[in-house]
Amino acid sequence: MQATKAIIHLDNLRWNIKAARKIIGPRPKICIAVKADGYGHGAVNISLCALEAGVEYLAVARVSEAAEVRAAGINAPILVLSQAQPEELPRVVSLDLIPLVSDAEFIDEIAGAAEHAGKKITVHLKVDTGMGRLGCHTEDAVSLAAKIFSGKNLYLGGVATHLSVADSLIPEDITYTKEQLSKFREIVSSMKNAGIDPGIVHAANSGALVYHDDSYFDMIRPGLFLYGYSPAYGMDKASLPRIKPVMELQSEVVLVKKVKKGSFISYGRTWKAPEDTFLGVIPAGYADGFPRKLSNDHSVYIRGKSYPLVGRICMDQCMVNLGPETEVKRWDKAMIFGPGFITAADMAEKLQLIPYEIMCGVNKRVPREYV
Repeated sequence: MQATKAIIHLDNLRWNIKAARKIIGPRPKICIAVKADGYGHGAVNISLCALEAGVEYLAVARVSEAAEVRAAGINAPILVLSQAQPEELPRVVSLDLIPLVSDAEFIDEIAGAAEHAGKKITVHLKVDTGMGRLGCHTEDAVSLAAKIFSGKNLYLGGVATHLSVADSLIPEDITYTKEQLSKFREIVSSMKNAGIDPGIVHAANSGALVYHDDSYFDMIRPGLFLYGYSPAYGMDKASLPRIKPVMELQSEVVLVKKVKKGSFISYGRTWKAPEDTFLGVIPAGYADGFPRKLSNDHSVYIRGKSYPLVGRICMDQCMVNLGPETEVKRWDKAMIFGPGFITAADMAEKLQLIPYEIMCGVNKRVPREYV
């Protein structure tokens, strides 16, 4: 096993699922987003753990992502959040996936694929209440729902929308979210008045889970929250539920060497030793998902202490200053980010990114170890 690996703390995932359940109560279902390989955590193992912990639905972005989950023997309902290509529709049908549909043309295409296979498949109608991405216009929602509802090869299993600023506490954004939810409720009510069963009604992402208890409906679709990060990064988190990061990026010290005062370290000579000191070399770099912009601006946790990163982060390696005297030895574990130390959210805030980018950026060459 190589030195640099992502440790996936499944107990923390279970903890976060329980935290979500405590917030929403027993009735709404939970759909965990496992797209982008489970936000870099590994879609199959995350799915297995989440389902065992009581999650009912999975959500992916690509048909290929769903195929990987199905190949592992997982038969849970899987939502496909992004638009499938026409040539992928037979696979959508054969894998019993649940596509989100937004327009009459795609509804006809998926119905045709289902008819060709001699099957009836479930779809969820996506309504654009203000995200401006996928989803039908609000004024078309009822007629499209009726089209699905009356079709012989499709079953309307749900109606969904997506909230664009539910993670914001800015008053104008709170108002915008409430307007989205109001539109969505009106649409669902209109469907019911037209004699159409909307199925599972769902809207809440991680931000809505925390800040908008009127968004839970029949199911929530959190991602970031279940992976251990607040949707309110950069804000006061004192009142938020306690959740735990699931991913830890860990490596080892592969060399301890003494360098003289005045020595330059790494590319560009951006760090100069202020005294005779020991360096630790760690085989983790930007090709592993350790952002180069954190050069000279990060710390690594070794033997219960924090040591500053020095010099530029290389593609495959980085260096830390261990000081003029050190207890650190070769092969000591080195945490780059993780629970109880600098987290992906801390790194993201420093880089003006979001935690998703840090977690998803951990390269495929980094093995995942599930504990």
